[in-house]
Amino acid sequence: MPAHRSRTTLAGVALAALALLLPVAASGSASAAQDPGARQVPARGTAYMGMGVLQHDGQGAQPGGISIQAGQTEGVDVSSHQGNVAWSTLWNSGVRWAYVKATEGTYYKNTYFSQQYNGSYNVGMIRGSYHFATPDTTTGAAQADYFVNNGGGWSKDGRTLPGALDIEWNPYGATCYGKTQSGMVAWIRDFVNRYKARTGRDPVIYTATSWWTQCTGNYGGFATTNPLWIARYASAVGELPAGWSYYTMWQYTSTGPTVGDHNHFNGDLSRVQALANG
Repeated sequence: MPAHRSRTTLAGVALAALALLLPVAASGSASAAQDPGARQVPARGTAYMGMGVLQHDGQGAQPGGISIQAGQTEGVDVSSHQGNVAWSTLWNSGVRWAYVKATEGTYYKNTYFSQQYNGSYNVGMIRGSYHFATPDTTTGAAQADYFVNNGGGWSKDGRTLPGALDIEWNPYGATCYGKTQSGMVAWIRDFVNRYKARTGRDPVIYTATSWWTQCTGNYGGFATTNPLWIARYASAVGELPAGWSYYTMWQYTSTGPTVGDHNHFNGDLSRVQALANG
């Protein structure tokens, strides 16, 4: 066989082999891009209370139906994900208090806030609002101001609970928002101090023990002033963060009736009213 024909034949074989391989490589890249196991970063503003609990802490046996614990009062928390909430349905099922997401960072306001905040009040509930913290975007004080200015205030009407700081896993990036443990404690202190200066109330702190331990070093210094709202989807509340000997509220499920997130207040309705009154 002439040499030039041999080279032409070999080149043709190589090109044919490459043509066969290219679709496989492209398919592999597409599969990787569409891998359902890959972490999907949500859009800013879409975070909600308890967003990271199932992923990081899992779910144990659930307590069962609502209002099953004597001496406790059933409540719910909602955000824009629930849209227009059927408050009468919740009231008739025994729910007596609610928290509504008002803000996130200094860039998001809940578009359903009026229906949710006023709707819960109108059926007779004691209600409050919460702020989803993003400590990597702006200072604690700036976020406290944004919160108070956009639905997070407090009034002594007997029906308004102090605002809550939702501080938990970062759905948009690094778990602890790129902060050291001492840096996180300083950010939280900046928020709670500013909130109290603006409203006269110490805000509730919502968190999970595992996140608090990892990201604050299990700091116990807020326990004497800030009520604890603990997240644990199980039949028992389990270990609490350092300093707190009891919880005020416990988010125990994300799959409860009507809205998903259900909570127990650690006391009867008179204790809910006492927290509202300050």
